[in-house]
Amino acid sequence: MRKNILLTGTLALALVFAACNSVRREEGRVYMPDMAYSRAYETYASTAALQEAGVHYNARPVEGTVARGAMAAYPFANDSVGYVRSAEVKNPLDVAAIDMTEAERIYLINCGICHGTKLDGNGPLWKGGDGPYTAAPRNLIGDPLALNMAEGTMFHSITYGKNLMGGYGSQLSSKQRWEIVAYIKLKQIEAGGGATAAAAPAGN
Repeated sequence: MRKNILLTGTLALALVFAACNSVRREEGRVYMPDMAYSRAYETYASTAALQEAGVHYNARPVEGTVARGAMAAYPFANDSVGYVRSAEVKNPLDVAAIDMTEAERIYLINCGICHGTKLDGNGPLWKGGDGPYTAAPRNLIGDPLALNMAEGTMFHSITYGKNLMGGYGSQLSSKQRWEIVAYIKLKQIEAGGGATAAAAPAGN
């Protein structure tokens, strides 16, 4: 028994020494070569160069992709048809559960500079006509057009912009834009917004 163990050990050592007796220049075998030697991509490489090489990559998610935990994408495009049909869209958020303090903060940061802290269109860029803007922003609590504007149309305008107002679709998430819409509707109710007051929820 002991002889067998000694013989086996001697053979194993001989194999080890034989394997290490010279420098190996061969790469050997790779179980998954595509993973071991993956094709390298330059982070800032021209996408045109990639297209020429047959690699179809534009660094953008597939059209219609929705981030995990995000709201469904807004269905209408930035055109006249989309603007008209935006009135069909209702606020998907539970307005009673919205933190209106946070909604107000988002409004003041992104909208207050034009529409004013009181939503009267008298923000720092207008200042009653003394500011750098030559056209008054819309009065969100006094203009009948704003008071009767549907939630979806308001969301559409915030997303894509309207007239001189730029779009905020790239700066604010869908949830934040809907929160702003809910905040504006709440303030319209508090200001006695007529027909809007009957339809809009009370909020918190």
